[in-house]
Amino acid sequence: MTHPSGANGHVPSDNGHVDRILAIRRSNSYRQSHIDADFMGRVELRPVRLQLELLKPELIMHEQGVESTVVVFGGTRVVERPEAERRLAAAREALTKKPNDAKVVRGVRIAENVLRKAHFYEEAREFAKLVSSQCQIDHKCDYVVCTGGGPGIMEAANRGAFDVGAKSIGLNITLPFEQEPNSYITPELCFEFKYFAIRKMHFLMRAKAMVAFPGGFGTMDELFEALTLIQTRRMQPIPVVLFGRDYWRRIVDWELFVEEGTISPEDLDLIKFAETAQECWQIIQDFYREAPPERLPRGQ
Repeated sequence: MTHPSGANGHVPSDNGHVDRILAIRRSNSYRQSHIDADFMGRVELRPVRLQLELLKPELIMHEQGVESTVVVFGGTRVVERPEAERRLAAAREALTKKPNDAKVVRGVRIAENVLRKAHFYEEAREFAKLVSSQCQIDHKCDYVVCTGGGPGIMEAANRGAFDVGAKSIGLNITLPFEQEPNSYITPELCFEFKYFAIRKMHFLMRAKAMVAFPGGFGTMDELFEALTLIQTRRMQPIPVVLFGRDYWRRIVDWELFVEEGTISPEDLDLIKFAETAQECWQIIQDFYREAPPERLPRGQ
């Protein structure tokens, strides 16, 4: 057996030398810190992970030339019309077998509501096409579409940018159940986050507009986060456009906030409503024609 030499060229004479060296090299303590996944995953390293999760997307977006973004939120369950029709047909088929099952009856009602929202998928796609084709020219990357990276409305928005050969961003999040980003995101601008808090910061750090389509808890979370930061002047005001006035006014009684004295009447001016992609884009353009120069940071 050939033994490796020591530091002074001397070959240790005992037969256990090689095994001992192998044991050292396999030990976690011998790994360099930055490539030691077990070490980086320790609870005590959370502050470092938070810092890295903030820094990595920041550096990559700068390298990719992303100057500003338009954030698009909306429900994962808002799907294209053919898929919505398929789901409704399946729900109605189930109802024929269990006509008195309350859960099945409710399933049909939900499927009908999902189908009624199918046009929002196309509007999100059209909006992203419109913005991307006008703002990503001459090697500039302004108003880059940025989504949470998932299915539904997020997929539609990334897909619209993809349709016109433009870049788009996906800020995915690690979840307990199996999930993956939609395939229309620009690969170099698709990120996976462990921490919701850092992800939220990246949504708003470059945002020049927020567009919210009908959605659930996640959409509400991001919407009210942005409204709170704008209301409290912790970030520069940006246009916040809600797609589908009927949906939003049934889900949230905006006027009741004022009547109850929990917000000021002027706070309602932070929100605009749109029904079409063109109308939404026009609201954003009008906002920046009339807005004063920026004075406040975009991030938190």
